[in-house]
Amino acid sequence: MAELKKEYDVLVIGGGIAGVEAALTIADAGYNVLLVEKEPSIGGKMALLSKVFPTLDCSSCIATPKMAAVAHHPNIDMLTYSEVEEIVKISEGNFEVKILKKPRYVDLDKCTGCSQCEMACPVIIPDEFQFGMRGRKAAYIPFDIAIPKKAVIDIDNCIFCGSCERACPADAINFLDEPETLQINVGAIVLAVGFNLFDARLKPMFGFGTYKNVITAMQMDRLLAPTRPFNSVMRPSDGKEPMKIAYILCVGSRDETVGNPLCSQVCCMYSIKQAQLLMGALPLAEIYIFYIDIRAFGKGYEEFYKQSMDMGVYFIKGRPKAISENENGDILVKYEDIEDGGKIKEDVFDLVVLSVGLLPHREIPKIFKNVKLELNEYGWIKKIDECKQSSSTSIPGVFVAGCASGPKDIPDSIIEAEGAAANCIAYLEKYKKKSGGQ
Repeated sequence: MAELKKEYDVLVIGGGIAGVEAALTIADAGYNVLLVEKEPSIGGKMALLSKVFPTLDCSSCIATPKMAAVAHHPNIDMLTYSEVEEIVKISEGNFEVKILKKPRYVDLDKCTGCSQCEMACPVIIPDEFQFGMRGRKAAYIPFDIAIPKKAVIDIDNCIFCGSCERACPADAINFLDEPETLQINVGAIVLAVGFNLFDARLKPMFGFGTYKNVITAMQMDRLLAPTRPFNSVMRPSDGKEPMKIAYILCVGSRDETVGNPLCSQVCCMYSIKQAQLLMGALPLAEIYIFYIDIRAFGKGYEEFYKQSMDMGVYFIKGRPKAISENENGDILVKYEDIEDGGKIKEDVFDLVVLSVGLLPHREIPKIFKNVKLELNEYGWIKKIDECKQSSSTSIPGVFVAGCASGPKDIPDSIIEAEGAAANCIAYLEKYKKKSGGQ
């Protein structure tokens, strides 16, 4: 790993698709960029998806080249498994940043990504990158297309048996690794911190965490992805291929009872995407989607929705009222059918998928110590000028990109990241002129 500088033109916080796009655009303009990502790999949630709607292009095929471009760009330094702890604005165009570099217990310069440590490790725990559907080792590489493709040791679950250390051919394991605090100065900041997924357990009426055959849509996306945890789509309780699948939309969105009245914008379309993919993976399966409204607002989205109906996906306007589990693991769903006069009906499904919504990272303002980062009434980073500078925040020199400012799909996240980069470059140029820089 190259030694970090003490000063950078721009700090990009978040290594998802928005952060990656912003970093590349700024770096291509000749500015030095430091990209900080809290996970062991950049790529964010897009790197874990199956395909993107409405084109059904391979998600990782889009994300991976951009991730690789970041790793190899001469104007970008990358810090993974690290978190920004504190930002202090010193003056216009000058921020002092404190970064915690968490110990990986693996020397990045020595590690070749051979996975020998992973194969030797005897500890198996739920894999968060597969959303708990498969196990991983305490010594592990996050996922197949991780960048950097380097191992990390989960020290909280390590039993210190030394198996990984003995198996490593590069002598890269270092159990004496310690947290490191870095101090840098930057001229501008791009916040591309993404979103949180709604915790479906907060809606206990749907049985997530209680009934094995109730999963989230992100888990289903992993079951459909090329780097999926199993060789086929199967339900968790018994490995059976589900022949009748129900989707419940707006779980944690448009819901005052959980404090999120907003539409998450992507749930309708990612559920329809998955329904189409399931029709290909399980040709005999019946797919039902329970919805409040179908919001197909983007380019080609309405056609994508109609295409799914033509393929045989059933759409039922109404919210499920209750869910219970039969002895064989099947899920009984009672629901209101609005288009049939509001009648209460029930049906049995092999698998129920909860289309969970998007929530903001409410902790971000706390890292700013002497200036205030404003949030909107829903907890997303507030844009100050939607018309002239749509990525501007309440702090001059700090810009927002992607889902950090609100729910949006991948194309809009990329567009906003490019806009944030452009505004950031304009700010740096303006500051240079004021300070007499060249």
